[in-house]
Amino acid sequence: MNADRLARYSATLNQLRKKGQLRTLRLDTAADFTSNDYLGLAASAEMRDALLAAIERAVPAGAGGSRLLRGNHTELEALEDEAAVFFGCERVLYLGSGYAANLAILSTLPQRGDLIVHDCLVHASAHEGMKVGKAGVVAVPHNDPNAVEDAIRAWRATGGRGFPWIVVESLYSMDGDRSAIPALLSIADRHNGFLIIDEAHATGVHGDGGRGFSAEFKGRDSVIVLHTCGKALGSAGALVGANRVIYDFLVNRARPFIYSTAPSPLQAACVRQALRVLAGQPERRTRLHELIDYANAEFSDRFGMSGSGTQIIPVIVGDSRRTVRIAERMQASGFDIRAIRPPTVPAGTARLRITITLHVDKAAIAQMMNALAEALQEERV
Repeated sequence: MNADRLARYSATLNQLRKKGQLRTLRLDTAADFTSNDYLGLAASAEMRDALLAAIERAVPAGAGGSRLLRGNHTELEALEDEAAVFFGCERVLYLGSGYAANLAILSTLPQRGDLIVHDCLVHASAHEGMKVGKAGVVAVPHNDPNAVEDAIRAWRATGGRGFPWIVVESLYSMDGDRSAIPALLSIADRHNGFLIIDEAHATGVHGDGGRGFSAEFKGRDSVIVLHTCGKALGSAGALVGANRVIYDFLVNRARPFIYSTAPSPLQAACVRQALRVLAGQPERRTRLHELIDYANAEFSDRFGMSGSGTQIIPVIVGDSRRTVRIAERMQASGFDIRAIRPPTVPAGTARLRITITLHVDKAAIAQMMNALAEALQEERV
């Protein structure tokens, strides 16, 4: 038997192509309405200078091993100490990515006999962590605190004796809407549980000084917070804020931490600089929020529907192929806007995901909205 070893992969790719879901990599120089570099830090002079200064003081490019072997470095520990102070957490653990952090948290902390109740729209990395872990898992409708409490009560009624873990994003990456964090924390407290908050898209943009929507609740034993560094912080990695016991448990039991080479010390130096910029340049956030308000008002005026109110504005199209065509029209017009299709979003909700960053101004936003109106009109069903 000499079967084509690649046939099954080719067949899957062909099916994705037929469904309008085939993904390809591309470079783009059009106006940025798709990145998560909200504060424009990634290529900023501040980050470049911090990187050069770190090189001058002989900070190494690579860690050379895992943190528990020889990969620990003073730059990593300095970042964790400074981040703990900035975000108001007892301890912070730095991991290589937000994906690795969610995988570490959810595969390690909830134990056998516990229950994870998660919003149905939480990030794919959270789902991967829950799959690997030992706790039971229940999904609830999006942004429905009552459903969260109902799930916990139902679990207790059937003999559940462990601890409940509520898992949400503070700002949802594909819808741009906020979680009801105070209500969810009250539920966690009533049921002696924990609340895990992924602040990926709120960090640097929302909350007191860019500390996220959960800033006022940090420092509590029942709250674990994830801040990714590759979005508004303009660099890479992720910071997990928690109490000392949770920190120590992750260091001792989280396989994505234990068995991964430590993040680059140079990258840690960049994250440290990003935190200094947040603290020292509040005008960046002020300018960004002016653009966010303007973009949402323009969206509402032109399309007769409310925007998200945040820097992520989804335009739900529905059909994947039509969504791709509209995105291609926008790119041809000089606006980098991408099509987001299933399975990243639920079936039938393919969309354009528009992000507002400091890479654009009000004039560019107005021009983009004009082009979007034309593209939607030309691609009517």
